[in-house]
Amino acid sequence: MQENKKNAVEILLVEDNPADIRLAREVLGVWRNRFNLNVAQTGDAALALLRREGVHAGKPKTSLVLLDLNLPGKSGLDVLTEIKSDKELKRIPVIILTNSFMQSDVDSAYEFHANCYIVKPIDLPEFGKVARAIENFWLTVARLPEAC
Repeated sequence: MQENKKNAVEILLVEDNPADIRLAREVLGVWRNRFNLNVAQTGDAALALLRREGVHAGKPKTSLVLLDLNLPGKSGLDVLTEIKSDKELKRIPVIILTNSFMQSDVDSAYEFHANCYIVKPIDLPEFGKVARAIENFWLTVARLPEAC
């Protein structure tokens, strides 16, 4: 699932909850001209997209990952570990965007080199604030590495 815009940042949202995907698309839609949003609903699908395997061959390289921890099959921490262990992918900033408030999840995410940990807001106005903060920092203030 992707909308292509020339010179836009490629963002991968790894999320299995359809309501959260819909919420993210709605809130992130204000950035439409700044990024292309790809969605993967499983860890394996995310890694295939990041590695540009199979049907993803030839697609643009991902510049930023928004990763949920609670995924079916391969967990978000497993995906994070694979990303950060892969010499071709490890430079991609990974923002954990999850429902978990557990300190052990926060600690594990940073242990495996997450770049940021955000607890997902449950309502639209708060999610909008978080989305604007992500946009402001990651797409305006910070410089992303060349697409991996």
